[in-house]
Amino acid sequence: MRRLTRWTVWFALCALLLAAAAAALLAFSSIGQNLVAEASSRSPQELIRYLKRRLEGHNKLEAVLLPPLHAAQRHFEREPPAGPLPTLGKGQQATALKEPIAGITQELRVESPQAIRQALLQAKPGTRIAVAPGLYPFSLKLRLGNDGRSDAPIVLSAEQPGTVWFQFAQVEGILVDRPHWTFENLDMRGVCQRHDDCEHAFHVVGRAVFTTIRNNRITDFNAHIKVNGTNGDWPDHGLLAHNTLTNSQTRDTMKPVVPFDLVGANHWRVQDNQVSHFAKAHGNRVSYGIFMKGASEGGRIERNLVICSPSDISRPGARVGISFGGGGTNPGVCRDGTCQAYEHRLGLAANNIVAHCNDTGLDVNQSKQIVLAHNTLINTSGVATRGTLAQARLYGNLYEGVARARNGSRITAEFNETLQHGSAFVNTDGLLLDWRQPPERVPSLKSLPDDFYRQPRGPGSLPGALSQ
Repeated sequence: MRRLTRWTVWFALCALLLAAAAAALLAFSSIGQNLVAEASSRSPQELIRYLKRRLEGHNKLEAVLLPPLHAAQRHFEREPPAGPLPTLGKGQQATALKEPIAGITQELRVESPQAIRQALLQAKPGTRIAVAPGLYPFSLKLRLGNDGRSDAPIVLSAEQPGTVWFQFAQVEGILVDRPHWTFENLDMRGVCQRHDDCEHAFHVVGRAVFTTIRNNRITDFNAHIKVNGTNGDWPDHGLLAHNTLTNSQTRDTMKPVVPFDLVGANHWRVQDNQVSHFAKAHGNRVSYGIFMKGASEGGRIERNLVICSPSDISRPGARVGISFGGGGTNPGVCRDGTCQAYEHRLGLAANNIVAHCNDTGLDVNQSKQIVLAHNTLINTSGVATRGTLAQARLYGNLYEGVARARNGSRITAEFNETLQHGSAFVNTDGLLLDWRQPPERVPSLKSLPDDFYRQPRGPGSLPGALSQ
């Protein structure tokens, strides 16, 4: 088996070198001129995609070089195991969360789509809108009528998860533009015939500060939860917790595909969610699981499970797990009007498990004062910082691939370890993450007292998301 593994690695590397040499020869026909620069700054996964694009239309070279390129791709991008992967306790929980919502003084029960629509417009602070079990189809955007208060929020909920299903056949499901609203225990699905027509389950905008979205299952949208400012107001201090954000198929769209898409809002907490299956079929084909950008600051992304591709990891396109900065922001929608100082600052991504991404598991683009600590990256190309503004501290992470500082960016790395996927866990790619050979312990960060499972970290902690 060891000889076979070594042969596979050698064959894959030779395939890359042969393809690179062939692409370099194409420089005389204006193709491949930037190959050396590309190879020096890209991961093997990116380089394979780059070479495959450059070979398009050159039939003879494709016939010779595509088979070894595909072999190399199968080595660097391992296909996830067949069947559903474990949730590791993340995402929507089978029962309602134990943490009560304070300040609720009355309950309004509803059992029809029209009653739900009217209740959202009429509910006063301190009201829980309790939806009776059933299936509720909607074809027009749902709107809110009144502000909640910090001492008297307004709640829309099912009593128990898995009993209330909303079907949305419109671009936006619920427009959240009022403060102190909570949405919990709901199942939401986009049912548009065209994927372009199902953009968001929740669009959180403007004055919607202290929005809480927790313990929901949200399926088949381009950007399941979109957060951005309007008219100079920004929906800061939101919480996204214990939600399952996923899709049943590749999104057939050119629009952004990002299950959690935040632009310009400050101090959001994204915790204990499961985010998966967010491939994009058209346009630039680049998609992200979670990102924060747009001159925002103070975001915390903690204890999430992100699985870019539960199957068919090498399908066309690029999939990134968690990003501060994303693909950059149009200045007109940046919080400061330019994004010239940063896309995000003072952000934290900690105790996350990111798996089966054909691009980076953690990405920092034109964002600064970013801390990436105690994350575990499985079957991704690693970590990348991009742009002259980008600066990140990597502490105590466990990852495959490499950490790359590109385009003048900066990385400070301390106590990170390389993940040996064949020996570290019982079944690494299957996310059976009991230790076989734990790495050596490292000093714990005082600011991160617990791990992926909220187990306490001692003075000496294992690198990665799992401390025990």
